[in-house]
Amino acid sequence: MVKPKTYEKWKKRSFKKDISKRENMGYDEKADTYTCHAGKSLFPLFIKKQKSKSGYESEVTVYECEDCGRCPYKEKCTKAKGNKRLYISKSFLEKRQESYENILSETGIKYRMNRSIQAEGAFGVLKNDYGFQRFLLRGKTKVKLEILLLCLGYNINKLHEKIQKERTGSHLFAVKGTA
Repeated sequence: MVKPKTYEKWKKRSFKKDISKRENMGYDEKADTYTCHAGKSLFPLFIKKQKSKSGYESEVTVYECEDCGRCPYKEKCTKAKGNKRLYISKSFLEKRQESYENILSETGIKYRMNRSIQAEGAFGVLKNDYGFQRFLLRGKTKVKLEILLLCLGYNINKLHEKIQKERTGSHLFAVKGTA
């Protein structure tokens, strides 16, 4: 489980106070409208299809505020000369919400905790214990082969150590309970 790109930003006070963000606006699911800080509604204007550089096609709903002309919050809300617009991919929001729920679940917390421990430790061993500083070979294929050999050696050493200490059954550390 990988954290969403904006996960750390969502937790900051500056993000939570930014009235221009979709996450800080109210959403009425029945009417399919957002409500801005000034209490005005953003209605769906049109749906457009976008294609990313990788070739992924998505539908983006464009929402526009009813009137930002004399709004006292316009400077903080938008840089546009006209009304505030939001570009929202509903399928992306669903996937992001699912990802967010996964990383906050008990299993997600367990995986994140163990992943951070294991990844940092592995790189530390490769650099310090194995004396790895740079790749000796050139070219993507040869560098890939070299890193795979290093990882194979690391994993064999780790397995050997687990067998010696009779710890082959446990894979993940348990999450400590909160009081």
